[in-house]
Amino acid sequence: MKSKEELIDDLITLSFAEDIGDGDHTTLSTIPADAVGRQKLLVKEPGILAGVEAARRVFNRFDPNLKMTVYIPDGTEVKPGDVAFVVEGPVRSLLQTERLMLNIMQRMSGIATVTAEYQRRLKGLPCRVLDTRKTTPGMRILEKEAVAIGGGSNHRIGLFDMILIKDNHVDFAGGIANAVARAKEYCREKGKDLKIEVEVRNTDEIEQAIGAGVDRIMLDNFTPARTAEAVKLIRAKAPGVEIESSGGITLDTLRQYGEAGVDFISVGALTHSVKGLDLSFKAC
Repeated sequence: MKSKEELIDDLITLSFAEDIGDGDHTTLSTIPADAVGRQKLLVKEPGILAGVEAARRVFNRFDPNLKMTVYIPDGTEVKPGDVAFVVEGPVRSLLQTERLMLNIMQRMSGIATVTAEYQRRLKGLPCRVLDTRKTTPGMRILEKEAVAIGGGSNHRIGLFDMILIKDNHVDFAGGIANAVARAKEYCREKGKDLKIEVEVRNTDEIEQAIGAGVDRIMLDNFTPARTAEAVKLIRAKAPGVEIESSGGITLDTLRQYGEAGVDFISVGALTHSVKGLDLSFKAC
């Protein structure tokens, strides 16, 4: 399995291949090879900055002669006019790395900003906001990193680091008991120590999940009132089981679910429909 660093390098390699192709002919034709300059990362709207270290990786991968001086680190609340960093070096390299760096940083900063607001709505509660697998193909590692930078928590990274038995698995496996039993047997056979979570749709499935001995129960599309009832039931019968709410939860309803007593709330909107933070990379 590839490491986080290898996956990010693969993304950078693919991104440069699709953007530059056989050459940035605009830059190559207008900028002398020996030209040297400086550019600054300028913040144009308030939010949480994320992607500074990813940007460093982009610059280093393309041209080690680019020197980056950071003034504002990842996770910092920023405002219009702030300068996050300055990069010095060959102008051709600055111009060819600009768009990829901005694409990554704007998206990561947008995700971190939205995540921070979701987590802020749960202030004073022990509940944590989780991301999902509803991510941009190829950018999952960076998008989940942005969630963490924004103060949220990561759910599973992919299909390999946790067993999450959802409704389709349950239906195809012939019920929760069968699905969980097979999952536990699989882990024993493969020597894997993976948490097992089950998505439930009603009280009967909650009882089945408790009986099957799962680590976490996901309450799918429950109302806040039904969630509070479910939490009471689970805490009484299986106090060690974690509880997660999921399905159509918005900023407006988030705190109601947190106050119902769940441990986690997963929100696909953190990554699947976020607006990028407005940033620019200007000569200075």
